[in-house]
Amino acid sequence: MRLILPALLLTLLPLSAHALTAAEKGLAIATEAQQRDDGFGDSKASLKMILTNRHGDESVRYLRIKTLEVLGDGDKSMSIFDRPADVKGTALLTFSHKTGIDDQWLYLPALKRVKRIASRNKSGSFMGSEFAYEDLSSQEVEKYTYKFLREEPCNGLECFVVERYPVDKLSGYTRQIAWLDKAEYRWQKVEFYDRKNVLLKTLTYIKLKQYLNQYWRADEMYMENHQTGKATRLIWSDYKFRNGFTERDFDRNGLKRAR
Repeated sequence: MRLILPALLLTLLPLSAHALTAAEKGLAIATEAQQRDDGFGDSKASLKMILTNRHGDESVRYLRIKTLEVLGDGDKSMSIFDRPADVKGTALLTFSHKTGIDDQWLYLPALKRVKRIASRNKSGSFMGSEFAYEDLSSQEVEKYTYKFLREEPCNGLECFVVERYPVDKLSGYTRQIAWLDKAEYRWQKVEFYDRKNVLLKTLTYIKLKQYLNQYWRADEMYMENHQTGKATRLIWSDYKFRNGFTERDFDRNGLKRAR
């Protein structure tokens, strides 16, 4: 019942037009999207990160991501850079939480120390990319309040359009507008608005694929910064699920030994 209740509410909406407020419908859509992704256990993947400056010049980095689903809380994840040499060994550990501030630590091999990412710095750029540290946390429903805006086509699909507002007062965003397709509740696009409520950047999900007959992941994610002209493209490959990871694989003290 936990998996179908939000979708059931949305199905019944046309029969009772005033059954849900815009806030309730937005929350129902976000809840359904998250519940459809519950139960993957853990995953790992390879990642190619392409940074593009305002002049079109590119630099490429290669890293690996592993993620652990945590019952009753947000996911844990570790990102480990393999190349080029100047970033090799750099690792980011993230403990996402449903409520409260996420915990993040960055290991910098040149300094041979682990640096905690302060809450006030979560809006900063991750390793020169257009992704902020807060973008790398799992997007738990409880991190936002919601408002349903409309339905419209996107990426050749019929989509819900939902506005969400960060609960964290230290977030770099005032709001985000998200497009999710009506058939599978997959994230298609997100617009991010800065603290002045000006459009900052847009994230587009490209070539979504299904794994284990349930879990959808994008082959590519493209983040465009409209204010600086910079962009970051993430190209994912080699997805593997249910690897048997435990919380020991996401130990802060093990960041320096991450391989």
